[in-house]
Amino acid sequence: PSVLDSFALLSGQLNTLNKVLKHEKTPLLRNQVIIPLVLSPDRDEEIMRQTEGRVPVFSHEVVPDHLRTKPDPEVEEQEKQLITDAARISPDVAQKQIQSLNKMCSNLLEKISKEERESESGGLRQNKQTFNPADTNALVAAVAFGKGLSNRRPPGSGGSVQSGQPGAGAIIAAASGMQQVPMSAAPAQQQPMLAGVQMAQAGQPGK
Repeated sequence: PSVLDSFALLSGQLNTLNKVLKHEKTPLLRNQVIIPLVLSPDRDEEIMRQTEGRVPVFSHEVVPDHLRTKPDPEVEEQEKQLITDAARISPDVAQKQIQSLNKMCSNLLEKISKEERESESGGLRQNKQTFNPADTNALVAAVAFGKGLSNRRPPGSGGSVQSGQPGAGAIIAAASGMQQVPMSAAPAQQQPMLAGVQMAQAGQPGK
């Protein structure tokens, strides 16, 4: 019986509240202002739970933002001005402006995508290796130390070089012959090579 009495009391109060709210003299709740009664800078776990962790405290700093129902007066004036300007434009002019804006946006998007593609391709070109390190090392070793070069002299080189044709072959043959001949060799073996070098120098003055 106590539960039934409490339920009947609650039901009567709810019906009375509905009648009051539905009465024509009752103002709309949307026109009412919510006034916070308790403000605290401390962390409130109940508010954290109700707001799913978005509002940790209910203080003087956050109340104006969370309980605001209208924009700032400056923003409201700008919005009214924009609505007035939009009402003055005819539908045909508005459609042309929309098309021109869409065209500008599409052109801008194409330029941005083109710049992104060029930057990506430029980065790939910069990162791409344009030489072979093994070939470079082989060339440096061949020029500096003669590594990998053939030790054979071409046929007809040596003492048979004529004084009228002191080409580059004579210099190469002489250089290769000097590398092959040991220091303890007889002077007769070095004479043709030295003669070849002297003939090449005489045929190309200044080098």
